[in-house]
Amino acid sequence: MDMIRGDQIAAEGLTDWRKLAQGLHARYRVVGFGEAARFVTAVGAGGDDLGHHPRVRIGEGVVDLEVVSQDAVYRDDEDGSELHGIEWVTQRDVDLARRITQIAAELGLTADPAGVSEVELGLDVTDSAKVAPVWAALLTGDPQSQGRGTPGYEIRDADVRIPNLWFGEVDPEGGGGQRFHLEVYVATEQVEGRVAAAVAAGGEVVDDSQAPGLTVIADPEGNRGVLCADMSAAQA
Repeated sequence: MDMIRGDQIAAEGLTDWRKLAQGLHARYRVVGFGEAARFVTAVGAGGDDLGHHPRVRIGEGVVDLEVVSQDAVYRDDEDGSELHGIEWVTQRDVDLARRITQIAAELGLTADPAGVSEVELGLDVTDSAKVAPVWAALLTGDPQSQGRGTPGYEIRDADVRIPNLWFGEVDPEGGGGQRFHLEVYVATEQVEGRVAAAVAAGGEVVDDSQAPGLTVIADPEGNRGVLCADMSAAQA
């Protein structure tokens, strides 16, 4: 099934959900583990009806969900003939997200869309094709867990035990410096407050040329992280 782009996701009006990195994320507030379990059971039944299920994490007073397709189709040429399988949002994810929203409403649960977040890893390298197998083996135990059908070499664990690892190509003559960094995805309405909190805590904005989609923040020792928001999928 073809992937859905940001403007299409925004047009769906999924008020409980936010697009972070590859998938759609939602957080619902619950009172106790029992209520969380009943909600997850109902979501499971709804997923059975649609033949698709979310990733679920139960935390203290919350249930976090992600809906994403591991076999979305990406067409990267003008006539659409060159296809790649990627992990991304498809129509079935939108349908499942809408069904989960309905289930939550029936159970009287409150969504906290601004509370969602996702962390991924970035590594600057001069030749991702050479280094990717090493990191794939180290992180997942499987040197083949790279790309997973995509044009790139990113490391994606099929069991989602670890964050995705992305590679950024750098000039081999460019010298040293920080090579690993965190990429923190948040809801679009959280960007301004998150940047302000980081600055108030002693951080410094070192590059906001692509803000609010990407904002690079450094700690007092110069270590950098990237605050990310998918502005293309932001609802008006």
